[in-house]
Amino acid sequence: MLLYHGSNTDIKEINLAMCRPYKDFGKGFYLTVIKEQAEKMASRVAHIYGGSPILNIYEIDDSFMQTEGLNIKDFGTETSEEWARFVRNNRSRKFTNFSDPECNFDNKYDIVIGPIADDDMALLFRQYENGVITFENMLRGMIYKKTTNQYSFHTQKAISLLRKVSD
Repeated sequence: MLLYHGSNTDIKEINLAMCRPYKDFGKGFYLTVIKEQAEKMASRVAHIYGGSPILNIYEIDDSFMQTEGLNIKDFGTETSEEWARFVRNNRSRKFTNFSDPECNFDNKYDIVIGPIADDDMALLFRQYENGVITFENMLRGMIYKKTTNQYSFHTQKAISLLRKVSD
């Protein structure tokens, strides 16, 4: 399977220390199976940070989900209440229960797969955190959103499954 990462840098070696915290599934290296999604991200990153858009392509064995000793959290393709809590907790700077299975601050999951919380969803999360809407209203607001997907890699063991593909 091919996975894509949009950037303004040709990433020769993945360095988890360079990844930003408070992302949907925690601090990790994020990819997608949707090439156009990664190309848009590359353009966005290049526009924000300078440089040119670069599409980094990686290959992973189709059977990676069966890798011994790998802890994988797979939310599927649709948003759900469980997914919403997980993303909300990982994005929150106030959430401190790191052992909770509904967060990945401690990298308990080597790989997490699921929908992306876009900017509209981020607004819903903020409204919920600020007490403007209830959790149920936040969920209702997310149900009809068209989602894309992401694969996040959080440990060196998970990163070792990726092989860089030259263009």
